[in-house]
Amino acid sequence: MSGSDKKTGDETAPFDLSNFTVIKEGEAEILMHAGNEVFYNKSQVNNRDISIAVLRTFLAKRKQEHEELKLSRRKKHAPKVAEDEHAVDPKTVMDSGMDIEKLNGECEVSQEISEDEPCSILDNPVANQEEKVQGELKPPRVLEALSASGLRALRYAREVDGIGQVVALDNDKSSVEACRRNIKFNGSVACSKVESHLVDARVFMLTHPKEFDVVDLDPYGSPSVFLDSAVQSVVDGGILMCTATDMAVLCGGNGEVCYSKYGSYPLRGKYCQEMALRILLACIESHANRYKRYIVPVISVQMDFYIRVFVRVYTSASAMKNTPLKLSYFYQCTGCDSFHLQPVGRTVSKNKSVRYLPGFGPAVAEDCSDCGNKYNMGGPIWSAPIHDMDWVTSILEDVKSMQSCYPAFNRISAVLTTISEELADVPLFVSLHNISGTLKCTSPSAILFRSAVINAGYRISGSHVNPLALKTDAPMNVIWDIMRCWVKNHPVKSQPSDQPGSVILAKEPVLQANFARAATSLSKAQVKKVARFLPNPERHWGPKVKAGRQITSKHASLLGEEAVKSVNNKHEEDQEPPCKRNKTEDSATNLE
Repeated sequence: MSGSDKKTGDETAPFDLSNFTVIKEGEAEILMHAGNEVFYNKSQVNNRDISIAVLRTFLAKRKQEHEELKLSRRKKHAPKVAEDEHAVDPKTVMDSGMDIEKLNGECEVSQEISEDEPCSILDNPVANQEEKVQGELKPPRVLEALSASGLRALRYAREVDGIGQVVALDNDKSSVEACRRNIKFNGSVACSKVESHLVDARVFMLTHPKEFDVVDLDPYGSPSVFLDSAVQSVVDGGILMCTATDMAVLCGGNGEVCYSKYGSYPLRGKYCQEMALRILLACIESHANRYKRYIVPVISVQMDFYIRVFVRVYTSASAMKNTPLKLSYFYQCTGCDSFHLQPVGRTVSKNKSVRYLPGFGPAVAEDCSDCGNKYNMGGPIWSAPIHDMDWVTSILEDVKSMQSCYPAFNRISAVLTTISEELADVPLFVSLHNISGTLKCTSPSAILFRSAVINAGYRISGSHVNPLALKTDAPMNVIWDIMRCWVKNHPVKSQPSDQPGSVILAKEPVLQANFARAATSLSKAQVKKVARFLPNPERHWGPKVKAGRQITSKHASLLGEEAVKSVNNKHEEDQEPPCKRNKTEDSATNLE
């Protein structure tokens, strides 16, 4: 590709391509140095693909919402416009056949700026509001707060139609140099849309409030330190994309660390990945509330070794009062893993007034009603829906219609298909194998268990985070009754009377389970035999070594032994110790 000869405004020193490897993903190409100077992880292609799919849907929804708002304003101001002879009717402009984008003007080409110079961003909200009233919709501005090589920003610029300026930030000099090099390498389109800055992302977002339609956070580890500034940088109705890779912390490995970072205490359970998603959403909501803002989750994904949430950010002091209704503490039994949710707040309506009150509690007794053990308490977590099913359907349709545009099509389409079949209003889930393990019994098939729940009058679905997960609105006592009925037909060996399973089975079931196969026991994807949980495409598909760290033998589990050996061999060839050469020369001189 001849894009390496392109310039963005000033002449830069040429570089030797022989020291770099060209990596192509989607329509973007980047130059990667072998010395692990700039972070790059091939497995994050799933993350980038699903982000592009969400971004495309966001642009379509944004345009649709703008047209609806413009139509409502047109109807509202129609009498006033008719009275004014010199007023320009927006309908006339629309019917004239002129292109809206031509009315808006061409997107300006971003100029090369110094490291300390901030981006030129519109800072006149009054003028901006007038433009919206007149019918203009500016191309969306995207901020990638932690860009590294700039691959994500380049893919946004080259693959998403209608995208405006993409600002890529990083506080590492090597990463910014690599990003600018890759911008030039990708030619004129990238040069006109993407700009890179050496700056602390937190400072940049704080000094540019409500100026970006899309803010993307994809840090190495926890995003907690960036959330406060990120929720301030998004425009009203904009979208915040956030990744967290510290799964050990979020899943209960270090509860005190999770509480210090996210303000929520996790509990270890089979549903820990979904709990991690809900902890992150609750944390983002908490930061947004401090500025009279709130979030609306669009889609929340657990994939590979990380979680990623997509939320829209709005400003409303009145709507912000509903936050306690979306959060809950949860109790988990230490014996049988039964869990119960305790909402933080509640409302009382009288006539047309609504009062916000603290939630009733406790939701459970001191001892578990099923096995008699104590409860652990965790939270608060986000207990409202974590997906907008209308968005999920639109994203999935877009992905299927543009299959060739997504390198990881098989994986993201499988995840989106599973998400589209989830019960959106049911927090957390139970594991059939875990329940059976508590009772020390053989596990019923998922179809039989699903049928029993459906025949009892409840709903049930799978979950994208775990192939063995079952999300249901049936209470825990109903689930245990179903398992008691199952054990009567499939007896278990005798167990000590103090075991949780023995205590549960000692009680007679109140509900008589019906295991006759229900028509809806299989989802549409299962009926069509659509793949939903795919294996990793290659070995060592997971987290990688942080940029700047020397790759050693201890990283073999992440990279593979062959990759570690090749890197070390090249490193030894490039950096042979000069002292050895000097000693050889000195010994030869002495022999003479």
